[in-house]
Amino acid sequence: MKALLRKLGYLFPLLILIGFYACKPAKQSYTSPKGYDLSRPEKFTMPESLQEISGIAFYKGKSDTIYSIQDEDGRLFRQAWGKKKQQHVIFGKKGDYEDLAILNETVIILRSDGTLYTFPFSEAVKDKVSDIKEWNDLLPDGEYESIYADQQTNQIYLPCKNCKGDKKGKTMSGSIFTYNSVKKELIASGHFSMDLTSLIEGGQILKTGLKASAMTKDPHSGDWYILSSVNKLLVVASPDWKVKSVHRLNSSTFIQPEGIVFDNEMNLYISNEGDEISSGNILKFKIKRR
Repeated sequence: MKALLRKLGYLFPLLILIGFYACKPAKQSYTSPKGYDLSRPEKFTMPESLQEISGIAFYKGKSDTIYSIQDEDGRLFRQAWGKKKQQHVIFGKKGDYEDLAILNETVIILRSDGTLYTFPFSEAVKDKVSDIKEWNDLLPDGEYESIYADQQTNQIYLPCKNCKGDKKGKTMSGSIFTYNSVKKELIASGHFSMDLTSLIEGGQILKTGLKASAMTKDPHSGDWYILSSVNKLLVVASPDWKVKSVHRLNSSTFIQPEGIVFDNEMNLYISNEGDEISSGNILKFKIKRR
């Protein structure tokens, strides 16, 4: 009997150890889109004024100056890479501003309810914008956080984060507009839709959808790069909106990804809103040349 108890005494700790490793969650794996390593960013910490940075853009792809907004104040910020000192121009009152684009000589800013603001890029260096136009009846009712402007076609793409019908249809819908810079008009130019069925059924995103928080386009391949802060994902889709790859984002690196853009050297930038512990930041991922 004593011998049996001794054997059980040896066996019991082993069973506990086996149980511990059996219950321990599998180590999360993270991948990167071709040409980039999302685990090796160059980090630029934002000043307190940009703690809640929500969108970033470059003027004609030039990375010497970063233009950004945050989601509380109607201000367009500008600063050099690595320099916390920033300047800003006031374009509006307080509001939930989510993203921006610079389309050639025009700045376009998106509010979460789908309202758009346009003003000349030349106004960005002033104290307050004097020549601004507001567009508040263009988009279907819903919540919006992403805008992309194509410099060649003058087309603007606006995916919906939360729109009626998307959840039931397992899609991400969006609207396209063409900007007439002479008449300063936004002209409705169609819609687009991305099928999310495989992502939802595969458990890669929530049943409620992708919830796009930012979007840009690879200027060489035409592929779409779509961020989802809620799902902690970067989805790469083909020019015709077919999912090509899905990359889970490490939450310790990507606190709350809200902005994404390429520069004219094909380096990729992702901005993160801060929280109670961490400051907002912009992460730069250099293109890997062969």
